[in-house]
Amino acid sequence: MSYFRIVNKSLVFKRRHETLMITPWGENSFRVRGTENTSFTDNDWALYKASDCEVKNSDIQITEKGATITNGNICARLNTYGKLSFYNQRGELLLKEYYRSWEYGTEDWEDLDQIVMIRAAGREYKGTASDNYHITVKFEADDREHIFGMGQYQHPYLDLKGCSVELAQRNTQASVPFAISSLGYGFLWNNPAIGKANFSKNITEWEVYSSKQVDYWITAGDTPAEIEESYAAVTGTVPMMPDYAMGFWQCKLRYQTQEELLEVAREYYRRKLPVKVIVVDFFHWPNQGDWTFDEEYWPDPKAMIKELEEMGIKLMVSVWPTVDRNSVNYREMAEKDLLVRADRGLQATMECFGTEVFFDATNPEARKFIWDKCKENYLDKGVTLFWLDEAEPEYTAADFDIYRYYQGSALECANIYPAMYAKAFYDGMREEGVENPINLIRCAWAGSQRFGALAWSGDVPSTFAQLKNQMTAGLNMGLAGITWWTADIGGFHGGNIHDPKFHELLIRWFQFGTFCPVMRLHGDRDPHDQNPLGTKGGGMCASGASNEIWSYTPKAEEVMTKYIQLRERLKPYITEAMKEAHEKGTPVIKPLFYDFSQDDKAWLTGDCYLFGHDLLVAPVTEAGAVTKSVYLPLGADWIEAESGKAYEGGQTITVDAPLETIPVFARKGSEVIQYFQF
Repeated sequence: MSYFRIVNKSLVFKRRHETLMITPWGENSFRVRGTENTSFTDNDWALYKASDCEVKNSDIQITEKGATITNGNICARLNTYGKLSFYNQRGELLLKEYYRSWEYGTEDWEDLDQIVMIRAAGREYKGTASDNYHITVKFEADDREHIFGMGQYQHPYLDLKGCSVELAQRNTQASVPFAISSLGYGFLWNNPAIGKANFSKNITEWEVYSSKQVDYWITAGDTPAEIEESYAAVTGTVPMMPDYAMGFWQCKLRYQTQEELLEVAREYYRRKLPVKVIVVDFFHWPNQGDWTFDEEYWPDPKAMIKELEEMGIKLMVSVWPTVDRNSVNYREMAEKDLLVRADRGLQATMECFGTEVFFDATNPEARKFIWDKCKENYLDKGVTLFWLDEAEPEYTAADFDIYRYYQGSALECANIYPAMYAKAFYDGMREEGVENPINLIRCAWAGSQRFGALAWSGDVPSTFAQLKNQMTAGLNMGLAGITWWTADIGGFHGGNIHDPKFHELLIRWFQFGTFCPVMRLHGDRDPHDQNPLGTKGGGMCASGASNEIWSYTPKAEEVMTKYIQLRERLKPYITEAMKEAHEKGTPVIKPLFYDFSQDDKAWLTGDCYLFGHDLLVAPVTEAGAVTKSVYLPLGADWIEAESGKAYEGGQTITVDAPLETIPVFARKGSEVIQYFQF
């Protein structure tokens, strides 16, 4: 009796209730799907269709003892009991399912030493409502392994080995479930259901609470770059970033009027400081879900945009996915079922100056509706940059089991919301002739990058601990494919503009922001000494303290001016990094091991990183620190940008780092050092 068959170049295994399919999906890669239903769904989720993914050399062999399928440098082996293992082109084990049984013959002979008196399979399906399952997929752990990626979590751990991460979207948290292993494989959990991933010492485990099928993608590569580029080939890359977006962005919570914003822009222009983007933040609208300027406070957007463009500044406008019951669009959207709904209880998803419901980004009709409104009220007035806030979406009560989308229960598909939110604006802007759309967005999922998603790390507190966490978040987001990433310079919550301790933090964060994919000053600054301008519409929400570079001390302004000017000089170098992100999916900021994978210490270093390929950046993330210990990877020699001093790679050094200086090193022989002429 054979449990195997070949279907359209896929290896299919069927035994008892389960069907498993392994399909070549891109070079050196497989998509693996399993279900106890009668068929697979037709959702490709983060992946391009198989027909769009290049496959050069695949082969399937079936014997009495099992089957193998090979695609380039990766091979999958499946025994007659369904146990699955993956190997590279050299026959080295990359990953194998966790399987335990006391029944004779259910384990390969080489695994007999692991047999214990329990039963556990690598794939488990526990029935829930309808045809969904609580699904768990388990793999053997490896003590040698280091794991990176998975998106953005507010912790200091670059290496996720030993960590448990939630597969759910929240403010400051972005679940982008792609992991890179130091053993030479990349793994995408291609399933937007709510759950968790455990990279434990004794087991690697993926779990979701309601889904129709197992769905993941795995690739083999000899270097992190090979793995990352294979992943980008099947999930997409960012557009080419326009020149202006590589400069300095000015933002605060919140410019309350058109004239206030213009006066800030004029002051930067008078000071000859190259601001490239300025932002109209939230509550510039009459009601949430109107998606238009409140004319009382923003009387002539076209004239405002024209004046800004004459100063070389682009305008970005905040959009929220919330629809208030008082919105002019609420009734129509409710009648057309364009809103996220609750299966029980009050039909509301958020409370913020009223009761709101999120538009349903998984519904194509809802995506077209919100874009049509934003086109009419923003794009047609000259706005071509959108800030897609609240993109998780941020439920007031994150009870995923009660919310329902066009795509299904939130438990089954909620994690894809930010990608579909970005898609609504990307598709609309492309149709209107915007060549390289950029959407600043507060969350992301796998594949978000191809919709012009520029993720930022959300409303993080203004502390040195959080500054350190942002470096980890940005590096792991880049490895997860979200190559456009930024953080609020200075943090969002709690920075008092009169506090010397905050001045130090702001300067250190500003230096870090100079060497991020996007350099954006933002924050809700204290003290809140501004009262609301009115009781309704765009006047009902107050603002924080000033957040321009002259809002602080002369010393702070001097240092920030220095780094704004450096960022501008670095544009040719940044352009090359952005081009590589667009063409190959290469992260703009990356851990040292990305370029120095043969250096064991590079895999263990998380307190500095590469910006492009030729700059090593070592942010100061400790209050009061005036020196920095830096590991310079083996395989290159390095020039300290500030002093010009040369160092050999493969050593840890301690360098001076006074408040006005962030330690930066240029790869010896590169041309980038020319931009550091202070």
